[in-house]
Order: sequence, then C-alpha cells, then structure tokens
Amino acid sequence: MRCPAAGRRSPGGPEPARPVAGGELPGARRRSTPRVRRGRPVGEGTAQRPAPGAGRALRALQASRRSSHGPRLGLRAERVQRKGDAALYRPAGVNDTTLHGSRVAIVGAGVIAEAMLSGLLGRGLVEASAVVCSHPREERRRELSERHGVTAVAANAEAAAGADIILLAVKPQMLKAVMPELKPQMRSGQLVISVIAGAGTHALAEGLDHPALVRCMPNTPAQIGQGVTVWFATPSVDATGRAQTRTMLSALGREFEVHDERQVAMATAVSGSGPTYIFLFIEALTDAAVHLGFPRHLARELVLDTMQGSAAFALASGRHVAELRDMVTSPGGTSAAAMYELERGRLRTVVSDAVWAAFERTLGIEAALEGRPPDPSARPR
Repeated sequence: MRCPAAGRRSPGGPEPARPVAGGELPGARRRSTPRVRRGRPVGEGTAQRPAPGAGRALRALQASRRSSHGPRLGLRAERVQRKGDAALYRPAGVNDTTLHGSRVAIVGAGVIAEAMLSGLLGRGLVEASAVVCSHPREERRRELSERHGVTAVAANAEAAAGADIILLAVKPQMLKAVMPELKPQMRSGQLVISVIAGAGTHALAEGLDHPALVRCMPNTPAQIGQGVTVWFATPSVDATGRAQTRTMLSALGREFEVHDERQVAMATAVSGSGPTYIFLFIEALTDAAVHLGFPRHLARELVLDTMQGSAAFALASGRHVAELRDMVTSPGGTSAAAMYELERGRLRTVVSDAVWAAFERTLGIEAALEGRPPDPSARPR
C-alpha cells in the first residue's frame, strides 16, 4: 500500500487516510500557528465562521432575484459594487445621449449583434429609425424588422452607406469576403466596432482601409444584458469614439477597455469562451446529481441556484475565492473528500490547458486573417 505522505509503500499496516485540503489528514490536529491570507488570520473554526459581507451577499442575491429580468439572471453589474472597483462598474445610462443623432449599421445581425441592438433600443440610446441591419437570409431580415422596427437589408454595403458607427458581427470565415464590400463606404470620422473573434485591428485596417477601429470580445450572457466585454481601440479612435464604444458595449453588460490588443485575444480564451467552461461544469454536476438519484429537473434547479448563489457571494464578500472554499472545507468532511478527488483529477491543470488551447486558436484565426503564420511572441509573458 502506498503512503501518500512519503510517496513510497509502507511495510504493512492499514492504508493511510487520504489527505484533505491543506495537506492534513482526517482526525489530525490542526497546526497551532494560524494561517494568514490577505492579512487576516484563519485559524480553527474557520469553516463555521461566516465571512464578512455574508449578509450583504444575501441581500444582493435576494435583490437580484426580485429583478424584473427574472430569477435566473443573477446580479446586475450596476447593482453590485465592490470597494475600490467603482470605475469598473458602468451605470445603466438610460439618459445617455452619446449616440443620439448617430446612424448605426449592423453588418451581420446575428445573436450578439441583436443583443446589443435590443439593449440600445430598450434603453432609448438610439432610435430604431437610425439603425440599418444586414443579413443574407430574408426570413431573418423580416424577423429583425418586425421585432425591433429597424431597417434590414441584404447588401452589407447598403447597410454601411452613410453610417456613423459600423458594428461588424459576421463570422470570422466571412470577414475576408465582407471587407471589400464595405471598403468603398468607409469615410473619415466613422467608427468601426468589431465583435469578430480573432479579427485583429491590423487585418481590419488593411481590409477596410480605415484607421478608427475597436476590437472587442463579448460573451454569450450578453444576450440577457449580463455579459462582459473586453475591448481595444486604435490610436485613431478619439474620446468621442471611445465614449460611443462604452455606450454601445454597456448594452451587453460590463465592459473593460484594455491598452494592449493581446489582452483581447486573452479575454477571448477566458471570458469569451468562459461560459462554455461554466456550462460544461453545470452539466457535469447536474449529471452527478442525477446519478445520485435526483430527478433531472430538481438536479438542474439545485445546480443553477448553487452556481448563482456562489457567484453572488464571491462578488459581495470581497474575499479571495480560496478563503471562501476553505470556509466550507472542514477537515475530514464531505467537501474535503470531494476536493481530494478534484485535485487528484488535475482539475486546475485541465482548465489551464483548455484556456491555453482557446488562446492559441484565437491567435491562429488572427494569423489566418492576416495571411501569416501565428506569432509565438504574441503569447502572454
């Protein structure tokens, strides 16, 4: 039998107990020296002591469930504000006049583009009469017109003609065919915002012959106004263009401007693809609950409520998630046994490998659009 602590087989005797969080054995005495994280001692009784802000977390979660958006949407960015993070949370901005008088073209009116359109119209930031969308399918054009009251056309050039702001939302594989259609419509003073995964500003500037560009990466919760978008603007985008970009992207949820374009590629792998990782974990945890014997509908409710509540608690508490995890990981307890299996299965490494694979795929798409091999120096340092 292998001794986990020594890494060798014991000469006999009972199988040693599995280590749990912190490397301790079930039943072993806790070390007398208290651990310190973020300047706070964490000693005995941590698992039973509520974190500061727990009441605030509960109130925030309850408020979110009373939201007119329904019980599943969680915390709205403008509702929950952590100390020191005020600049990162944009107000709802229903009285924002940044876009008033601007003509907006949406080229490739898919799911994310329609989410932005819904947010802009719903908050009164633009008039439906000032928006023109393009889409190749007649059925989709009719749907957009009937649902939002906007003009929908088949030709991308027709949509872009005379627009002050052009939202590029086509599939990456369609970009090379679309840019020549838009190029003749480009003029000085226009702002081009791209939500195309992997489309770098170099490829966009070359294909459109236009310098004022914003590259951004939203994620799927943007469809309900709960997304997060990371964006980068070229030096040709002035203060007005940046303000317009913030207003446009705030229709999708929270937005962060970065000053290194590589970070948009990184965000594609983290927040852009992040919901995919979360959904897979939700699916796996739901399947595990069904395996235990729960009906699937109840398993789904338990898992979704747990995910929602945990995220709300992490936001409102302001503490490191490792501390929150340690709070409920009692020595020899059920969470400790579960954590042992997750760590033994290399969960952290698998997640890191998945994010890295998504990042490298983003670089590959970017390089293909620019007609060059991927640049290893573009990887994060």
